[in-house]
Amino acid sequence: MSAGRHVMSVTVRDRPGVLVRIAGLFARRGFNIESLSVAQSEEPGISRTTFVVAGEDATIEQVQKQLQKLIDVIKVLDHSHAKSIDRELMLIKVAVQSTEARVEIRQIAQDFRARIVDVARHALVFEVTGDEGKMNAFIEQMRDFGIVELIRTGRVALQRGEADAQRLPGVRNRAA
Repeated sequence: MSAGRHVMSVTVRDRPGVLVRIAGLFARRGFNIESLSVAQSEEPGISRTTFVVAGEDATIEQVQKQLQKLIDVIKVLDHSHAKSIDRELMLIKVAVQSTEARVEIRQIAQDFRARIVDVARHALVFEVTGDEGKMNAFIEQMRDFGIVELIRTGRVALQRGEADAQRLPGVRNRAA
């Protein structure tokens, strides 16, 4: 049994109280949700929630089974053991003390493919997307300049490839 971080997607009907029931299930099991992202999916009336939680594989498996029993839960997927893609978005405001610092900050941002979304005399705001490692590395690079504010969305994840494409409602087989 190994303890680790699990990235889980829960596809649900978009109804009031669903998120509370899901989060409550994690809370009752003593899990802290490290990251949470919720938004509408490709299908109207259906939302996808992505959680990052730490725990033993066997315990997470039990949580998955309990989630699947909840009304309005359509699908539960643990991306931790599957080929998947995950990303998060970060907005970060960095202090600018001099012209030289501005040039250096912009060069570092360019190396990270961060996009400038606001410019002020003494601060720059960047939009950064990527995996957790990229976010953490960018934060570390900006720390010496002075981070004024920072917010991260939390991870979102999708399974790689076409594994589920044929089973989803509304998706037609191109060969047909």
